[in-house]
Amino acid sequence: MRIATYNVEWFNSLFDDAGQLIADDEPSGRQGVSRARQLEALGFVFTAIDADLVMVIEAPDHNGRRSTVTALARFAAAFDLRIKQAIIGFPNETQQEIALMYDPYVVTPRHDPVGDATGKKGSDADPRFDGVFRIDLDLDGTEDLVGFSKPPLELELITQRGEVVRMIGAHLKSKAPHGARGRDAVMRLAIANRRKQMAQAVWLRGRIMRHLIRGESLILLGDLNDGPGLDEYESLFGRSSVEVLIGDDDDTGLYDPHARVAVQRRPGVASPTTARFFIQHEDRYLEALLDYIMISPDLMRRNPRWRIWHPFHDPSCLQVPELRDALIDASDHYPVTLDIDL
Repeated sequence: MRIATYNVEWFNSLFDDAGQLIADDEPSGRQGVSRARQLEALGFVFTAIDADLVMVIEAPDHNGRRSTVTALARFAAAFDLRIKQAIIGFPNETQQEIALMYDPYVVTPRHDPVGDATGKKGSDADPRFDGVFRIDLDLDGTEDLVGFSKPPLELELITQRGEVVRMIGAHLKSKAPHGARGRDAVMRLAIANRRKQMAQAVWLRGRIMRHLIRGESLILLGDLNDGPGLDEYESLFGRSSVEVLIGDDDDTGLYDPHARVAVQRRPGVASPTTARFFIQHEDRYLEALLDYIMISPDLMRRNPRWRIWHPFHDPSCLQVPELRDALIDASDHYPVTLDIDL
């Protein structure tokens, strides 16, 4: 089985309210790329990776007028993709949903949220992801109330062979200090955003532990917007949220080879990257490791093989100009795939 996670930059802008594709020459959400060009690139990339299921991060919006599932089904039909069905969990208000596209002949997913629902007062006991989490992260004696702007998508998957796997798709909040003016304001907002993201990671880690203690197979995948050494505020909390999520290297730890390389931070060893952004004021590109597929210890016995479809770092992508260019036009993130015997 091939499993993928893919953050598609402003996928929502490529559909109208009826879920029809908008393939015109107007600008897409990607700078300098038209909607038709981005759609064509996405169709090429999705066809090339040929995954059995794809966790789409920043999937099209779902609200009273728009349907994520309808839009993704029409996208799949337009490019004759096997992953012709889709499922979401709790919708959000960011126009960037978390959705699973899947081949119904390979796997049967069910939205299966875990934890108790909460009111505004929240709970400190691993609540449901559309609720509120109480945590005193900065140890000042006052509990903070934390929520997900994009509640993680919790699924129960049943494979063709009848095996059951738990899957969580996540998109943790970015810690970029948008809107802040002045050095002090930027620092205060950056630290506040880092604190919120760490709280989300602690919350998510609690859910991971619940599944592992039960002996359940688990896959955590998505855009975690963080990695070891990614910014200077990490030292305030001792470690990155990715390190919180993978846990210790024991029976309750998750594994992703790219995350492990980043955590070890060996001098002279370059960390893998899954995203590429243009920094306008510096006139250069920044690359970062943001997208992961983490698996539970029992799944390590299933011959897992990871791949980042990077247009410049993956030789197979670099040597096919059409694929290389499509990966660049499609999104500022690149797909990550996991081939595993399930």
